[in-house]
Amino acid sequence: MTTGAVRERHGAATGAHRAAGRVMDILELVVRTRDGLALRELSAQLEAPKSSLLPLLRTLAARGYLEQGPLGEYRLGPKALEQGMGSPAHRAWPEIARPALRALMQRTGETVFLGALGGDGTAVVFVDKVESEQVIRYTAGVGDRRALHATSSGKVILAFLPTPERDRILRALPLKRYTDRTVTSLPALRAALEDVRQTGICVNLDELAVGAAGIAAPIFDRDGHVAGACAIGGPTDRVRPRLKPLAAEVRATARAISALLGQRAGVRVARSSGPLARSR
Repeated sequence: MTTGAVRERHGAATGAHRAAGRVMDILELVVRTRDGLALRELSAQLEAPKSSLLPLLRTLAARGYLEQGPLGEYRLGPKALEQGMGSPAHRAWPEIARPALRALMQRTGETVFLGALGGDGTAVVFVDKVESEQVIRYTAGVGDRRALHATSSGKVILAFLPTPERDRILRALPLKRYTDRTVTSLPALRAALEDVRQTGICVNLDELAVGAAGIAAPIFDRDGHVAGACAIGGPTDRVRPRLKPLAAEVRATARAISALLGQRAGVRVARSSGPLARSR
């Protein structure tokens, strides 16, 4: 092999190593940045021309390792989250879910909520929302707590919790009556949760407040554990005639958010097998 050939091969290898290193530089920088970075910001921080970064960014986005936000900023994509390069602890999952929530609100015209089990296990807490633009709409604040047994989000989370945790919560849960439709007996609540487990959706009409309806579906993390619930809320008279299409929209959005959190195809949902135990 001639000296020239050796130099040519060495130069090609060096170029390849430089490109691979630049890819890792991009990913490591984006991982450390909560709100994403625009091309110009990446160029400045990496001290690299935008023209050389853009093909790498496009490739990473096409492969799912990066995604672009509404302002063109680059963030970690679902493939990176699936591979463990980022985590919900770093990019809070409400932030990950927000674009999907906004799209759901636009498609349905109703307020959309992201709910999680409260730290004390006695309520569902709204961790994010996108409010309807309609004059008459369901409204609640981020951080507001609602009863587990009287809300679609609460029942969805309860239904998919591991059996020991669910049973512990149910034994201590006060089944307060809010309306004539509120479920206030443990056997009836267990039966309702079994229905939710079988269908993957919870429809709630007038159980927390007369005239208010909710539809929720579960969100799962990469290990198949229930992370929370995606729900829409609206006036019962407006939601009831559209139950089937609205439920389909909520279910699809919850699945999309689960994928963003890293749930992998083929990973079994971590839940009890068989029917929910009935109280004795």
